[in-house]
Amino acid sequence: MAEGQRWVVLKFGGTSVSRRNRWDTIGRLAAKRMAEDEARVLVVVSALSGVTNELTAICAGDGIPARIEALVERHRAFCAELELDADGVLGERFAALRALGKDVRAGALALDWQAEVLAQGELLSSTLGAAYLRSQGHDFGWCDARDWLDAVSLPNASEWSQRLSVNCQREADAAFVERFSAQPTAMLITQGFIARHRDGRTAVLGRGGSDTSAAYFGGLLKAKRVEIWTDVPGMFSANPRDVPDARLLTRLDYAEAQEIATTGAKVLHPRSLGPCRHAGVPMAILDTERPELPGTRIDALADVIPGVKAISRRNGIVLVSMESVGMWQSVGFLSDIFERFKRHGLSVDLIGTSETNVTVSLDPSENLVSTNVLEELSADLEEICRVRIILPCAAITLVGRGIRSLLHKLSGVWATFGKERVHLISQSSNDLNLTFVLDEADADGMLPLLHADLIDSGAMPVHEAQVFGPRWREIEGQLRPKPTPWWPAERERLLALAGAGTPRYVYHLPTVRERARQLAGITAVDRRYYAIKANSHPAVLRTLVEEGFGLECVSLGELRRVFEVLPDLPPSRVLFTPSFAPSDEYAAALALGVTVTLDNVEALQRWPGVFRGHNLWLRIDLGHGDGHHEKVTTGGKKSKFGLAAARVDEFVDAARALDVRITGVHAHLGSGVETRAHWRQMYDELAGFARRIGTVQVLDIGGGLPIPYGQDDEPFDLDDWAEGLAEIKAVHPAFELAIEPGRFLVAEAGVLLASTTQVVEKDGVHRVGLDTGMNALIRPALYDAWHEIKNLQRLDEAADGAFDVVGPICESSDVFGHRVRLPSTTTPGDCVLIADAGAYGFTMASTYNLRALPAEDVIE
Repeated sequence: MAEGQRWVVLKFGGTSVSRRNRWDTIGRLAAKRMAEDEARVLVVVSALSGVTNELTAICAGDGIPARIEALVERHRAFCAELELDADGVLGERFAALRALGKDVRAGALALDWQAEVLAQGELLSSTLGAAYLRSQGHDFGWCDARDWLDAVSLPNASEWSQRLSVNCQREADAAFVERFSAQPTAMLITQGFIARHRDGRTAVLGRGGSDTSAAYFGGLLKAKRVEIWTDVPGMFSANPRDVPDARLLTRLDYAEAQEIATTGAKVLHPRSLGPCRHAGVPMAILDTERPELPGTRIDALADVIPGVKAISRRNGIVLVSMESVGMWQSVGFLSDIFERFKRHGLSVDLIGTSETNVTVSLDPSENLVSTNVLEELSADLEEICRVRIILPCAAITLVGRGIRSLLHKLSGVWATFGKERVHLISQSSNDLNLTFVLDEADADGMLPLLHADLIDSGAMPVHEAQVFGPRWREIEGQLRPKPTPWWPAERERLLALAGAGTPRYVYHLPTVRERARQLAGITAVDRRYYAIKANSHPAVLRTLVEEGFGLECVSLGELRRVFEVLPDLPPSRVLFTPSFAPSDEYAAALALGVTVTLDNVEALQRWPGVFRGHNLWLRIDLGHGDGHHEKVTTGGKKSKFGLAAARVDEFVDAARALDVRITGVHAHLGSGVETRAHWRQMYDELAGFARRIGTVQVLDIGGGLPIPYGQDDEPFDLDDWAEGLAEIKAVHPAFELAIEPGRFLVAEAGVLLASTTQVVEKDGVHRVGLDTGMNALIRPALYDAWHEIKNLQRLDEAADGAFDVVGPICESSDVFGHRVRLPSTTTPGDCVLIADAGAYGFTMASTYNLRALPAEDVIE
């Protein structure tokens, strides 16, 4: 066949064929594919939405005549909507359906009769669809899938599966394509789900069979592509209904897509991958309502990128636990038990073994699992072992390349599962998945937590743009957009500053003021302090004090900086909240008249003379922490910060003995926390301690407000945060509320400018070297932090190259970003900008390797 005559296969599901406008879309898409691909088009359709459910009820003998007439009327009504003559188009189909209702096999619910009943949905939809598309001027013909797809009998398959859940022949003789292409019209429509049984009558492929039918046709025809058109944009990193922040997976290889489909994704039937993979035919999953979205592309050419691509959940899993002391070193024990599964036509999914136990799972989507089957299986197994059936269970699976190499990044995942009873853990032999089986009820609510942890830990590499697309909430228009950064508009000024030498930090003071005024607008907050450890540049300090902020310091050096820059600043506007500081720092701070926070009893006991007669704030560890990385989690047993909650009374007694008055309580549990519940809980718990102490006036809930580092990150929802604070403050009106943010005020205001030194290729990895490294910005090395990186010199050029951006420091961790998108023309001497570097950049810089500290500039 000439290249121009190859086929493109388009499959449309029930929701895509149940409305007139969607049939119009099918016509347009088919015509577009025929023109753009210079190919003929085969459209494979499902039954109208909900019809297969009705036919299944008929197969169960439930109200057969009434259900048949209801289906006839539904299709009549749809024909009217399509302006078709129902009797002229579907008269024969209606007659066939009614005849099946009166068939002598109906009383016995014979399997071959059930297959014929189930096939009617696709026969009806494809017939009316072909008629409508022809009426709209499209050159469409109709063909019966049973003339082209032949069911095959698999070994040990049950009688039910050989008629109602069949596989089909996927190898065609040399003349198959020629015979199929002899049909005269440029475009054809056929049915999914149905095939020809070896006895010449009807068989069906089971639920999801339309996807598989399309794949069979694609493989047999050696098609250019198989496109699965549905009502969702593609495969996601999790079910969007459970995880609104799930990411669209834009590119996968066959193996990854197979695992994701098999372990719970409903958008593509697992069996549909095999025929296309076998024939090397690319697949795509696309959205009928939103055809402009990239969808999910599946082929053998996708880049191999390690990391978790998806997390999924399957319900209804049945565990069969088999125990016998006699199995240890017993030859043939596994053979004996699996023979019994074979006897009952059951396919085992997961397997876990020990010296005395074998536990397996049964997936109901691949088995006819009923109470009778389980009872009969148990009776057979009891002959050789003790049996326990555990149900209903849920299987939660992580899918991706190189799961074994990611175990060090999955500590949060293990911790989450550690809170529940896990019956079985299974790691696939192909290193593509890791599955946890637990009770269904215990699995509720876990997916969003696990998905977020996979992203935070870096195990799910969401910044790999060739794999991960937009979030579900972004597709649905529910994302808060990231503010437009200031630096593109200041490009020329930044390049001029870079010309004076790099590396160089530049801070944009208007952005600092804007963030300060956003926080000043939150009426529930009474006192605002800026944590100067984030950025202690004099211009930044002056700007924030002018905006009404106090300053929070954690060392004597920071206190000295504050009063050097602002000698007239009232000490009452300064907080001192050190950790494990020497006694002279506390004494100096108290002498200055600033507010001092203490977080341990031992300091009062060892240095009573330092604290006697003073007012203090008390930092309490509430016993739990949170944050975007374990190194910024500042609460809980492992954290060095704060007085253990159980010792608060001890501290109060010691303070009273020294005439120390506790006027404030403080907690800071981590950075990058976005949930309203975190802040409400902290405020509520602090209020409880404040009432016990009796002298407290201020509750300080710390800082750590997040910013959107990534291009697709959302800005912190200040309105929601303010609303939550107002609600909880109304519950505890006796106290003033204090906050002490750092990052939020200055991170987005700062950029780090550097010059490229070398562009090097090594074993397929392209690297851009900069004239500065982790000595100037340690966050990527320390926290796995992500910063947007741009070639400021070539900002208008396409970012068509993927580079690792590295520095000159003699450490393997001296990497600013992996696979960063930069122009392929990037060359030594270009100016590179690292964004959102205004917080914890220069203040954490060092002269390691005797590299000079970066310069600093401000822009008004």
